[in-house]
Amino acid sequence: MAAERDQVGLTTEEFGAFVSGLDYPMVVVTATDGTRRGGCLVGFSTQVSIDPPRLLVCLSDRNHTFGVARHAHLLAVHVLEPDQHDLAELFGSSTGDEVDKFTRCAWHPGPDGLPLLDDCPRRLVCRVLDTVPFGDHVGFVLQPLSGHDGPAEPALGYQQVRDLEPGHEA
Repeated sequence: MAAERDQVGLTTEEFGAFVSGLDYPMVVVTATDGTRRGGCLVGFSTQVSIDPPRLLVCLSDRNHTFGVARHAHLLAVHVLEPDQHDLAELFGSSTGDEVDKFTRCAWHPGPDGLPLLDDCPRRLVCRVLDTVPFGDHVGFVLQPLSGHDGPAEPALGYQQVRDLEPGHEA
């Protein structure tokens, strides 16, 4: 029976129980395709190379930002500080299909009009090198081009935003 289970894999619920106590850093990813803007809260991001520097961010294929990002050549990755639950809620609990999130926060256009959040100085502007499908999320392999320094403090973590209702299902 154990061998059969290993072949099938864990159920979504069993896997969820395994990862539920982990505390992923939360970031906001913003994008523009030249005509539309998008931004969403992301809990699936990680460094994937030291030299050359590479970052991976994964976006749900159901959300508005994914639709914008898949046509973008640049993405911005903003690290949220522990006291920025309000920004996490804005970018995580509402959908760009219905709300222009950028009318509800301070931002300015960066390279090629890329939205940069004024209240998130710890950010990277990145070139999209590749995309990889991972089930209900798509990974964007990013090359950091420029950054704006912010405090090197711990980021807002997943456990601090578990109360948010997502703007879209994963």
